[in-house]
Amino acid sequence: MIEDMLRTPAAVQDAERHTAHNYHPLPVVISSAEGAWVTDVDGRRYLDCLAGYSALNFGHRHPALIAAAHAQLDKLTLTSRAFIHDQFADFCRELAALCGKELVLPMNTGAEAVETGIKVARKWGYQVKGVPAGQATIVVAEGNFHGRTTTIVSFSTDDDARADFGPYTPGFKIVPYGDLTALTEAVDENTVAVLLEPIQGEQGVVVPPAGYLPGVRQLCTERNVLFIADEIQSGLGRTGATFACELEGVVPDMYLLGKALGGGIVPVSAVAADADVLGVLRPGQHGSTFGGNPLACAVATEVVRLLATGEFQRRSTELGERLHAGLHALIGKGLVAVRGRGLWAGLDIDPALMSGREACERLMERGVLAKDTHGSTIRLAPPLTITAEEIDHAVAQLAAVLAG
Repeated sequence: MIEDMLRTPAAVQDAERHTAHNYHPLPVVISSAEGAWVTDVDGRRYLDCLAGYSALNFGHRHPALIAAAHAQLDKLTLTSRAFIHDQFADFCRELAALCGKELVLPMNTGAEAVETGIKVARKWGYQVKGVPAGQATIVVAEGNFHGRTTTIVSFSTDDDARADFGPYTPGFKIVPYGDLTALTEAVDENTVAVLLEPIQGEQGVVVPPAGYLPGVRQLCTERNVLFIADEIQSGLGRTGATFACELEGVVPDMYLLGKALGGGIVPVSAVAADADVLGVLRPGQHGSTFGGNPLACAVATEVVRLLATGEFQRRSTELGERLHAGLHALIGKGLVAVRGRGLWAGLDIDPALMSGREACERLMERGVLAKDTHGSTIRLAPPLTITAEEIDHAVAQLAAVLAG
């Protein structure tokens, strides 16, 4: 079936010939992109409804972001943190203001931001909370996806991500997502943090029960535990707010950010927290050669300025309502359930019809790119620059796929 679908079999085979098989991409070879659309090597256009797992919240090649990158490329690209460059202060100050926090620690990838958050929480636990040396624990949720480093997969419940990568890093307790009682029981005197996604993306855009995040916030405050929100996928406008936590009126102690922060141009991540948390770090204790480099800061500062206008959060809210209305109309017509917030949706397809992979292959044939996750579940996360007409087009193509 897949061979019949390949429009560029030679290009696909060549791309995979010398590549470790750690991904199973759809058989499309993209050569250019603009806005919400990508074009393959044969000139066929596709509506991008994945947006790089939310790394392309502002679409492909947003003019303001491209201009910022071009301008910086002509001046300075890398110094390392051994020196200060002229883009660093603006980025850190403006991102801190966007987050409502005092300090920012720039890194590169989302997984690095999570690892940084874990290290900071442990050090805070020992130096500030007074947890005995080597006894700090962090509570996480089942179904989590925080990255694929050795430490992070140690507390994953996804066998594909975790199996055969042991021995695993200790110090984590796993509880059911959305279960405040289980979380309360897991927190003890040695707990330094609760690490959660406000909406679980990789699990299928799973939204927790109403009141769960406020309950987590209250518990962490009462027990002197850090609430760390992994907003790497859910943050920066995706859900209709700057951060998904805002939808529940919650402010965590620490934000973990990435993906869209780099504007779809360079990898940029960051940890944002107040000085009583991030201030526990001292020179030599954590760092990154490329973290906070001039090119990254120039692009990410422009990202922060785009978000500061509120335009993209409003677009996500308004167009998200249109997207979800169209998707909910397909429940009972091939869809079993729809979840999500803003321009982010997890769709459960009737498994008797097809798998999530099959649905994405058929959508690709109809000029729409999406991504499956587990079983018959697929995710939609189009750029926030998508139009109402393009949303209707994507929903219509999905309806056609479900109808067979």
